[in-house]
Amino acid sequence: MTDGELRSVTSKDASKMQPLGKALLALNNGHAQQLSWLEPERLEHLIEQAFLARTIGNLDAFMLTFDQDARYDSPNFLWFRARYPRFVYVDRIVVASSARGRGCARRLYHDMFEHAVRAEHERVVCEVNMSPPNPVSDAFHAALGFVEVGTASVYDGSRTVRYLSRPLSVPAAISMPR
Repeated sequence: MTDGELRSVTSKDASKMQPLGKALLALNNGHAQQLSWLEPERLEHLIEQAFLARTIGNLDAFMLTFDQDARYDSPNFLWFRARYPRFVYVDRIVVASSARGRGCARRLYHDMFEHAVRAEHERVVCEVNMSPPNPVSDAFHAALGFVEVGTASVYDGSRTVRYLSRPLSVPAAISMPR
């Protein structure tokens, strides 16, 4: 794999027996406060359910998304499913500290927007922590055209989140590097 290449991830790739599976868990669990901790079996299940699971380069970044039909019990995902008939939910996106500032998150989002449009989805949704706050993520999502559509206290009050939505008819404000 070349540096910076976008690559799909399968549940087989994410197996705890595979180097990529171990690396994905390490990257995810290193950011568990923002994302939530995953056990190896849970990661495999989630990727099996994914609308799109992608990495960049040698695991510079990782994105995991679901559509409305996924078998997923996250309270945030279920909040959106109760309100929208068709959507792509960004469950997690993480960029390795060594790859920050290189446009990885922007590339993953634009790639996912293209897949979602081709699959005729109406919107992309996600949540961003309010408590603990995540101002960088707030600014990033606002620049991509996401707007707040709700808030909730989740995980026994340990987090408060803002629910965001972006209709796929809205062009992203952040341009892609050439």
